[in-house]
Amino acid sequence: MQNANMTTVSPERSIIEAIALKRLIVAIYNGSEMELAPHQLFERHGDLFVSALNPRKNWRSDEERRLGHFKVDGLSNISVTEEGFEPLPNFDGSLPRPDDKQLFAVGTD
Repeated sequence: MQNANMTTVSPERSIIEAIALKRLIVAIYNGSEMELAPHQLFERHGDLFVSALNPRKNWRSDEERRLGHFKVDGLSNISVTEEGFEPLPNFDGSLPRPDDKQLFAVGTD
């Protein structure tokens, strides 16, 4: 018999929580652990994607930093960390493609 107190949090819910609280997530993507600063969750052709900054990536300059788009099905072991992040200054909520549907995005205050 399963423990009734055990709840499984969906990847989408973890990502939405991280976006709302402006907290980093840690997840496995293509077999590697990644730390991501999620900025928006969107749908494309029925699949969920997250636009996120990889703060561990070596960028040549702050101006070069940009969001990557990760298919949520490709992320596993997602956990929300206690570490916060500031959204990219140039983030305006624009979607990568015209047919994408935004589900949730970070507030830019």
